[in-house]
Amino acid sequence: MRRQPAPPAAASGSPGNSDGQGPAASPLEKGRNFVRRYPVVALTCLMLVAALVLLQSGLGEEARVLASAYAAVIVVVRAAGMLRALREGRWGIDLLALMAIASTVAVGEYLAALVVILMLTGGEALENFAQGRAARELRSLLDRAPRFAHREGASGVLEETPIGDVVPGDVLVVRPSELVPVDGELLSDSASLDESSLTGESLPVERTRGQQLLSGAVNGVAAIRLRAAASAADSQYSRIIALVEEASNSRAPVVRLADRYAVPFTALALAMAVMAWFLSGEALRFAEVLVVATPCPLLIAAPVAFLAGTSQAAHKGIIIKNTRTLEQLAKAQSAVFDKTGTLTSGRPVLDEIRLAPGQGETLGSRKVLQLAASAEQYSSHVLAASVIEAAAAANLDLLPVQQATESATHGVEAVCGGRQVVVGKAGLVRSSSSGFREAAVHSGQLAVHVAVDGRYAGALIMKDPLRGNAVDTLASLRRLGVHNTMLLTGDASATAAHIAEESGIDHVQAECLPEDKVNTVAAIRERPVLMVGDGVNDAPVLAAADVGIAMGAKGATAASESADVVIMLDDLSKVAQAVAIGKRTMAVALVSIWTGIGLSVVLMAIAMTGYIPAVAGALLQELVDLATILNGLRALHGADPKLKSRGLPPA
Repeated sequence: MRRQPAPPAAASGSPGNSDGQGPAASPLEKGRNFVRRYPVVALTCLMLVAALVLLQSGLGEEARVLASAYAAVIVVVRAAGMLRALREGRWGIDLLALMAIASTVAVGEYLAALVVILMLTGGEALENFAQGRAARELRSLLDRAPRFAHREGASGVLEETPIGDVVPGDVLVVRPSELVPVDGELLSDSASLDESSLTGESLPVERTRGQQLLSGAVNGVAAIRLRAAASAADSQYSRIIALVEEASNSRAPVVRLADRYAVPFTALALAMAVMAWFLSGEALRFAEVLVVATPCPLLIAAPVAFLAGTSQAAHKGIIIKNTRTLEQLAKAQSAVFDKTGTLTSGRPVLDEIRLAPGQGETLGSRKVLQLAASAEQYSSHVLAASVIEAAAAANLDLLPVQQATESATHGVEAVCGGRQVVVGKAGLVRSSSSGFREAAVHSGQLAVHVAVDGRYAGALIMKDPLRGNAVDTLASLRRLGVHNTMLLTGDASATAAHIAEESGIDHVQAECLPEDKVNTVAAIRERPVLMVGDGVNDAPVLAAADVGIAMGAKGATAASESADVVIMLDDLSKVAQAVAIGKRTMAVALVSIWTGIGLSVVLMAIAMTGYIPAVAGALLQELVDLATILNGLRALHGADPKLKSRGLPPA
């Protein structure tokens, strides 16, 4: 079981940054901090300045000895890291850089050696900076974690208490612009909340009394009261933090792919360097070629792009728990969907009211619905809330109930507004009324029967409707290359076939147990396979799929624990958006890699002719590194114009 993060400790004052300095740190403090974080970069700059001063003072030999000795130390120290890389199969990453430093020292180009060292260490610092920017959206979740809650005491006085001390049932007050500290039920009449950090929804969300509030949402302009429904550790925001921490500690396959590119790249660079030496007869030419062949672009490009991609996804309410998932999303060929709560809303709605001759026609559809909803106030059946919501949508006031008796799983009998009302399954209503007739229903429908004053009045036909954006989502997935689609559900075959036809899904398998779903997904040949679900019964198949996507907006379930992607907003279109982000990120990463390789090869070819001195070559390679970092950061932004022009969802 994955460990849940502990609630953040109480903190006072302004939080410091990652460097341990406050937000108002002076330039001197920032400089000291930079030296602590990047000592080799600072020391190399110092050595370069010292060498230039010695040269200006006419002490060329002393400058050469100082720079050469320092470069030798760096080569020895970095060689240890190179040996570790060799054991991991990444023999091309550091080898060229160390050979470039050693060869420039050997031919007396000690200033170029210092520039190469600065390029290597400075490139690492630039990568660190770029990764910091790319991960900004992920870190913002951690930085904004609630720390305190205002709890109502027994006398109604507010007590400021650490968030970890809040227990379910506590009544809390959330002041304007504060974060909701834990998941809870709204006790105030209404609330306006900013849930953008949780769901990606930029517009304020309106909530009414009795609705659930998610921790991490920002309250609007009026204070609200809520009843805690969970502890801090079990609330939505802590679960998001756990997912973010998991996402930020992963390494993508494309990085290993970049390592493999370094193997032929190293061979090509050495071949060109040897040829330049052979044709010119000058060892200096060998060093000049190697200086511009340092494979920093391969080392930097992929991590920056992948962190940018996961950051963009988090900003849009899509938590990608492992960056390896981005490559699988980009290559996905099949998508498998659960039905209830995934393709459908998971909440039955009123489809139509069928009135029985006599009693039903006399009362009329609005009166039948009003009486049924009034009686359902005292039912715990799953459909009761849907009937009450249908009455509210029709602007019907619920009648006072004088007496109510529920028959578990069958229905409820109540006296509403002076009338005897029975609402529920056919068996209960048939035994309690005259004139009953079974309502004919189509696939995906079910009937709630109603009797009034001992006579059958009619049936409320309910259905679990297809999500409004399901058809468009399936079409977007096909445009993204996910051509094989399947519906897996435990529901009856007729209902499943109806939903599949309505949404445009190719294949259907109904009446599935959890193990049947796992076996079916394992047998799919068109891979990688996406599996989209939301319930506890989906957890095994989400874990078994190449990419498990959990519709986790309603809270952390076993599904979201097992999934690779959690969609925080209850929006099916985010599935296609996640695939679009994966494709965009992969494209940016590969462009960065090939751009770095291409520019390096061009510079090597020019260096073979002797037109690029060693020092200039080292500086040019630094520009190549910068170009790959900037290109990798493009994954922070939306899908490229080619994707948009094909009608794909904006990433």
